[in-house]
This record gives sequence, structure tokens and C-alpha cells, in this order.
Amino acid sequence: MAQPLKEMINRRSVTVLADGLAAAWPDFPHERFVESALSELELKERIRRVAEALHESLPMPFPSAAPLLRSVAGRLDMWSGWPVTDYVAARGLDHLDEAMRTLAVLTPYSSGEFAVRPYLERYGEAALEVMRGWASSPDEHLRRLASEGTRARLPWATRVRWLMAPGPTYPILDLLRDDPSEYVRRSVANHVNDLTKDHPEAALDLLGRWRSEGGSHVERVLRHALRGLLRSGHPGALALVGAAPGTGRVESLTVDEIVAVGDKLPFTVTLRADGPGPLVLRYAVRRDGSRRVFHLGERVATAAGELFTVARFHSFRPVTTRAEPPGPRELEIVVNGQVRASAPFVLVER
Repeated sequence: MAQPLKEMINRRSVTVLADGLAAAWPDFPHERFVESALSELELKERIRRVAEALHESLPMPFPSAAPLLRSVAGRLDMWSGWPVTDYVAARGLDHLDEAMRTLAVLTPYSSGEFAVRPYLERYGEAALEVMRGWASSPDEHLRRLASEGTRARLPWATRVRWLMAPGPTYPILDLLRDDPSEYVRRSVANHVNDLTKDHPEAALDLLGRWRSEGGSHVERVLRHALRGLLRSGHPGALALVGAAPGTGRVESLTVDEIVAVGDKLPFTVTLRADGPGPLVLRYAVRRDGSRRVFHLGERVATAAGELFTVARFHSFRPVTTRAEPPGPRELEIVVNGQVRASAPFVLVER
């Protein structure tokens, strides 16, 4: 069984941080800090407790503590460094330049994507201007932070409402959309995927402009950014990937009539293309009050009448985040945004 993430904030991670600080500043209270920082809390609360213990152990104003933190950055990793960025987020807020400089040094070892949010909230355009500069950094971690830290819907992060409007982060995204690092490009695609949830037309306009401007990686970024809209069958997203709504027919669909909780439902679908071009395939599982859509694949037809057969399994393995009550279901096959076939089945208790 995988170790819970909260257990990664532990005596080892805290000691790594304490060792680095004690080496840089001999008066650092190593043992007192370690014992004070350890807790049995949940992940974010553990991180916060270590950051609070760090504040208690550094009896100096933030501008004096920041160079010390930067000097130990190279000793840190994700888990020993995360509380340091949390400390910067909480204690550096009155010192924009010093705090952002410190996060820039820390982020190759432990990303500052959550720590920049309070600065974007308080300082707005001034903080964003610093991050635009990061987008031109030779360090891929700092370039990624420019994109990731400004995402509208960054998971686990506080919302910065003014970043949810289209436009403010475009200069960063324009610089990074064809970045040589896939690590950075993936963040850009996730950033635009966030935009599609609140402003789909603006996101489509942005992606359309990127395609017209070209680039070595634009198509992969575009596909990943559009995944949410493609799942929902948005006509504009389908058109952008060349998948005409309604093209493609289902010749046959076979589904087991009964599947038990915990088992997998096998199904096979054969499709016929109406003409050349991509077929974006999804399937949906429907029951009373619920319809969930899943990726099925993509095929590219070279001529009208071309046949494709796709075989898959859908798992009904119980998970803690979702209950699947027994009862009747409908499996739907979605081709380029439209339901083209469906078949009933029943989920039963094992």
C-alpha cells in the first residue's frame, strides 16, 4: 500500500531542513526546531506546522531570513522544501521583491506554485510582471512556475479571482506554448484547460491563434488543453481538431448484459467513417441522475467507409470517492460529440 502523502512530512524531511539551516547559521536551534516541527496532522497542516516552527526558530525579520533560506535551497527536496515556500508565503508578504527572489531560488527543489498565490492576490500586476520575467528563465522549473502558479484553477491552491478572466496570463503562455521542455508545455496545456472551464470561446481563440502561428509542439499542447471540451463534445473544440460533429456511424456495439460490482464490463464497437478525417471517441455510462464520460480513443479515417473496431473494458471496482449502486445502466458511444449508439446492461451485487 502506498504511503499517505502526509507521512512524507516526517522526521527525515524536517531534519534535512534543520541540517541545512544549522550549517548556514550555527545559532540555528536544530533540535528544538525538529521536535517543535513534528506533528500527527494532515498534509497541509503538517506543512503549516513546520513553517510555523521555522518562524519561531528564525528570530529575525523576513529580509534577513530570506538570504539564509536561499543559501540552503540546494540541500532541499520536495518535502523538506515545501514548508520553506509556505513560510515565504506567510512571512514575506510585505516584501514582494525579496519574497519572489527567494521563491525563484527555491522552486527548482520544491515548487513555489502555492506560495506565489498570496502575492498575486495582494500585488496583482506587480507580482505578475515578476512571473513574466520567469517565463524567459533558462531554468525549466522557473518557467513552469510562471505558468503553473498563475493557473485559474490550480488544484489545492487558493483562487485568485482576477486571474480567472482571459488575458492577464497570455504573455506568459505565449512565451511558453512551444517551450522545449514537456514539463513546461504540460503546465501550459493545463493552464489553458482551466481557461476552457470558465471562458471556452476565449480559450478556443487563443489555441486557434497558436495554431496559425505554428510551432513544433502546438498540436500536442492544443489536444491536451482541449481535453475537457472534447469530452463534453463542444463543437468549437471538435472543429479545432478537425472532427466534424456527427460524422462517423456505429455499425455494431456488443456489451455484456450483466456485470457484477468489482468486475469489468467488456464492450466492442465497430465504426464506419463518413469521410476522411479524425473520429474523436468517447463513451458514457448513464444511470438515473448520473452520466459519466470517458476517453475511448481517436482514429483518423483516410476515406469514406473505412471501418474501425475498438474493444475496451469499463471497471466497476469500488473506490472510496464514488459509490456505484447496483441497478440498470446504459452504455453510450459518442463519436465527434454525438451519441451514435447505446446499449443497456445491469450492475449487480457480487
